[in-house]
Amino acid sequence: MISVEFLMTSLIVVLIPGTGVLFTISTGLAQGKKASIYAALGCTAGIVPHLLATIFGLAAIMHTSALAFEVLKFAGVLYLFYLAVMTWRDKGGFETQTISMRTSAISLATKAFLLNILNPKLTIFFLAFLPQFVKPETVSPLGDMLVLSAVFMLMTFVVFVIYGLLAHSFRQSVMESRRVQAWLRRGFALTFAGLGIQLAASTQK
Repeated sequence: MISVEFLMTSLIVVLIPGTGVLFTISTGLAQGKKASIYAALGCTAGIVPHLLATIFGLAAIMHTSALAFEVLKFAGVLYLFYLAVMTWRDKGGFETQTISMRTSAISLATKAFLLNILNPKLTIFFLAFLPQFVKPETVSPLGDMLVLSAVFMLMTFVVFVIYGLLAHSFRQSVMESRRVQAWLRRGFALTFAGLGIQLAASTQK
């Protein structure tokens, strides 16, 4: 069930930079190691609804219903643009030292969670991805899907944490230069906006 092909394919998928990776890296740079772990946790949790939708067949509805797809896509686009504007305007974002309050940690994880849950392409992706690795002769297809999903999520969390820790390792050099801070902030903002435009132009296929 958990084949080398599944592990390799999952690793490649997880390593590809996307909104979750971008958010985790920007968080690691801005708020440090602990914050990047909260971001990675939120991004991983945001995968759960898409996996459940795939397992229980809701992805088929998303794939065939243009309205359902467009509504979720529109919400995702708006959220990405919101993040772009907030990142651009938050001039003190890269000067935050630590996440000290529980509410801040929850808020950070929630933002990361929303990033993934509002992306309808993830549901379509898992609809095409997971069933390929469930053998037709298996006794419990649902059980196999749940195990594969758990492995995929674990890989996602580990890789995202590594991304965040790598970003944290560069944090000191970033903190020492306001010019670097400004360019990073603008770069992240423009990338969030670009991802929003990309999602807006996407289709169900």
